[in-house]
Amino acid sequence: MALQRMDHVGIVLEDLDAAVALFTELGMELEGRMPVQAPWVDRVVGLDGIRVEIAMMRTPDGHSRLELTRFLAPPAVSAGPAGAPANTIGIRRLMFAVDDLDDTVTRLRAHGAELVGEIADYEDTFRLCYLRGPEGIIIALAQPLSAEAADGFPADRFENGR
Repeated sequence: MALQRMDHVGIVLEDLDAAVALFTELGMELEGRMPVQAPWVDRVVGLDGIRVEIAMMRTPDGHSRLELTRFLAPPAVSAGPAGAPANTIGIRRLMFAVDDLDDTVTRLRAHGAELVGEIADYEDTFRLCYLRGPEGIIIALAQPLSAEAADGFPADRFENGR
């Protein structure tokens, strides 16, 4: 049996409203928001007495989703500092392709996002940056600068170590 698809990525955070606002500003669409509490959730997650509020965000193309989760019970625990650097072990960032990097950075800054480093060009193919958003989430942005780049980061760049 083959993998069918990646359904979504889940992010646990305290300020669900701030995260929904930031990802909405980025261009994601709120599919729905609801409380979840049931014995099956406890069994799946391996914790007792789970009460959460989730918001499901979808990319405009409909192919990718984020599940943003706020634990009401048991309380969420931190895996480390919210401002952990990009080389910290674990899921460190989510990357999105954008049409206009400067405009997107400006709009996300209005929601509290801050540049981690600076905006840089990669081989006249992409403009790239990292922003730190709610709960320390790193959001990577890539603006394609060529028709070739519009289809994403080519796999041969990894094979050649560029």
